[in-house]
Amino acid sequence: MTGTFTLNRLFRLSIRLMEDELYSIAAEDGRGLPVAPDDLVSFLFFNNERALYGLLANMGDEVAYLQADQLLQVFSVMHPYVTFVGLTDEDDTQLSSIREATIAWTDPNLWNYAEVDGNTIRFDGSKAGISEGAAAVISQAVSSKLSASAINPDLLASLLPHLRMYGWPGESVSTIPISVAFRLTEPEAETDTEWLLETVIIGERGAHWTPAARKVNAPAADALPAKWKPFADEVVKKQSEMTSFLGSVELASSGSFLSTPMSDPEVRTFIKEDLPLLQSFGYPVILPAWLKSVTESKLRIRTNAGIQSYKSATGLDEVLSFDWNFSLAGNPIDQDSFRKLVDENREYIRSGDEWFHIDPLWLRKIRDLMDRADAGEWTVKDLLFQDVPEEIVPLEEDEDIDDPLFAFTMHQSLRGYMEMLADKKGLPAAGISKDLLAELRPYQEDGYNWLIFMRDNSFGACLADDMGLGKTVQLITYLLNIHARPDTDSPSLIVCPTSVLGNWQKEIERFAPTLSVHTHYGPLRAKDESFKELMAQLKPDVVLTTYGTASQDGEMLAETEFASITLDEAQNIKNMQTKQSRVIRKLRGKHHIALTGTPIENRLSELWAIFDFIHKGYFGSFRKFTDNFIIPIERDDSEADKRKLRAKIRPFLLRRTKSDPDLQLNLPQKLEQNEYCPLTTEQAALYESFLEETKFKLQTLTGFEKKGLILKMLSRLKQLCNHPALFLKEPHAPATQLLSRSNKLDLIVSMAAEIAANKEQCLIFTQYIGMGQLIRQCLSELHGIDVPFLTGSMPKGQRDRLVEAFQEGEFPIFILSLKAGGTGLNLTGANHVLHADRWWNPAVENQATDRAYRIGQTKFVHVHKFVTIGTIEEKIDKMLVEKAALSADLIQSSQWLSDLSETELDDLLSFDN
Repeated sequence: MTGTFTLNRLFRLSIRLMEDELYSIAAEDGRGLPVAPDDLVSFLFFNNERALYGLLANMGDEVAYLQADQLLQVFSVMHPYVTFVGLTDEDDTQLSSIREATIAWTDPNLWNYAEVDGNTIRFDGSKAGISEGAAAVISQAVSSKLSASAINPDLLASLLPHLRMYGWPGESVSTIPISVAFRLTEPEAETDTEWLLETVIIGERGAHWTPAARKVNAPAADALPAKWKPFADEVVKKQSEMTSFLGSVELASSGSFLSTPMSDPEVRTFIKEDLPLLQSFGYPVILPAWLKSVTESKLRIRTNAGIQSYKSATGLDEVLSFDWNFSLAGNPIDQDSFRKLVDENREYIRSGDEWFHIDPLWLRKIRDLMDRADAGEWTVKDLLFQDVPEEIVPLEEDEDIDDPLFAFTMHQSLRGYMEMLADKKGLPAAGISKDLLAELRPYQEDGYNWLIFMRDNSFGACLADDMGLGKTVQLITYLLNIHARPDTDSPSLIVCPTSVLGNWQKEIERFAPTLSVHTHYGPLRAKDESFKELMAQLKPDVVLTTYGTASQDGEMLAETEFASITLDEAQNIKNMQTKQSRVIRKLRGKHHIALTGTPIENRLSELWAIFDFIHKGYFGSFRKFTDNFIIPIERDDSEADKRKLRAKIRPFLLRRTKSDPDLQLNLPQKLEQNEYCPLTTEQAALYESFLEETKFKLQTLTGFEKKGLILKMLSRLKQLCNHPALFLKEPHAPATQLLSRSNKLDLIVSMAAEIAANKEQCLIFTQYIGMGQLIRQCLSELHGIDVPFLTGSMPKGQRDRLVEAFQEGEFPIFILSLKAGGTGLNLTGANHVLHADRWWNPAVENQATDRAYRIGQTKFVHVHKFVTIGTIEEKIDKMLVEKAALSADLIQSSQWLSDLSETELDDLLSFDN
């Protein structure tokens, strides 16, 4: 059998510096063929455990996107089997600069040539003895690191001396079993004013140790217990590294442990300036429990809001009124006493046996907020879309928060009005045009009224109904409304995948023939001045185009402000760094609408991209969104931030599912079942052999490096489960011979033939072009059935004709590539769906099933999922069942495989024959 690895591979890199100091990297192999971005990333990050071996790298359709600090990481270690060179002379120069920068980064003298420049740190290449290109890469890397650390630019000057002495903080790995921390202790007695800042040692079991009073000033080697004396030099070095951040107190150079008294002003400076630096770079600091967060103080503020009228949509502009109540340590205080606390700038207060901290800046912020609220600055509209300070956002009734620092409540009448708006029910009826040749279901009319309501109040909208619930007809009804208005003087733009362009043409013609439509697509489409002249001549109501065309003609289309812009299958702009996403998000419309069945398909960055289109600026910059939501949710799984994000997106997002009993869909039943089949003797032998070879290759790998390689192997195993000819890359053979080598292929072909014989129709989905071709060949040779195969390369016209012919019953079996046919198509002629191979993300598989199981389906739908026994297909199927609850959560990740434990991954690489 041919080996799976080729040693000494050559990759030619194309490296381009983009906006925001981001680098796009593409690669060609030695034969001039493009290297997939995920493959390229796996080679670049092959030895980088800190970066999870590239699993979280940002990738587009054809390129990977890396920050400068990531470049320093990936090119600091040479890959043993891959040689990287530039694709052009310019790329070679850029690559040389990057490699020179990786060497310079480890030079301790580098920071002597660094200077603070505004909000970042720059390097003078001529003084440092490096090229200007290398100096630029290093400067960009530092900017990335500073952004990630959230360091206040005002603190850069105090950071620079540390860098010159110790290099970039936190990059050295400790080799000793103990750690060094700072501890701040409050005054012992009520009359005392001195705090104590000291060094503590945290032992293997988490216990805190400080030297005895008689040894406080002794050298660290003498003060440490005997078992830790061998670590004295490294402890002193780490303490010296940490004390270099301290600007709040004057320290003498010493080899003893830090133990210094501090006054209130010094403590304030320490918390304001030193603590952020220490914490940003991961140095442990132990604070008094009450001092860790202002939300734990004893000051409580409550306000109750209301308005005068709750009767109509005009209530959105009603000004909120507030009642304020305060308490300190459980005792009520009046507004005058509160304002006195603010005016006196009080900070640390002791009440009885308790200390508590009142942040004077926070108090002033609350007083300013009160002044703005009492001045009538916020309306119901601001509250609904949470365009107010976070302190004013009401808590959910079921939120388990005990006595919050700042509690906001609403009068019951205001709460009822807000719920009506948030639930999108009971909104003003927009009136349905007599030109609509369809009868809307009640929930569809609700969706249409909501779209009009959002437009009239200048808010974007994301209609995220399940596949098949009629997003198209709701949008068409909306278009009839706005293009009947006398103030509408420009066309509406609809951007959709090529596969459903014909569907939009047919649906508008069917439901709203009075709407004039122009299709902007194809090599003969009008451009530039010709396009403007054509628009002026035709004056269409609707312009239809595709994502690819809009990406190419984005600059031209952006010159027109459309009456509305709708993105169908809006997840196509989810990768915000791709040219397609950036161009389309710059299009201008009086109202922006996103249609999607999966508004959060993989990562929260995709949600940001969609919202950046429908309501630009709502979440701020992507950096801000990352800090506020992506990091706490995807890294820390913060339930509080999930709730906050749901509340923020809820007004903009209308999501209904087929399982919602309120919709009363009366859909026919759907049965899903697995069709199990064993491997043939040949497949089993190849499977075991491949596993043994894989395990041999993995013997020298560990951790995420091992995980990454295993994940790459899974696709090969899936192909083997389908048919050995796919795994071995063999040419096709006679159908009878093909069936004898794969029980799965035999079962699929026989089941599809039986369905056709019973005068029924079926869809067959596969991820692999080769598998679709094998199924097609066998059905043709053995059963005389000519089966079309829809792939991404099929021209749009042919695709539309096939879909229409299948719906008319002209052929019984339709094979579809999962990616090309998994969304956007209406194929209710089928009452059987066959999944030849399993997809790792259940949502993708369910979308494919929904081509048949959707509104318009009148027959019982039977879904067959083919699983080979004892292989990864069966193991992953069991995992998907166990993890099914993930799809109902805020985030639905197709990367869940990367979170498997070593034991689970090892179990995948076993064969239960």
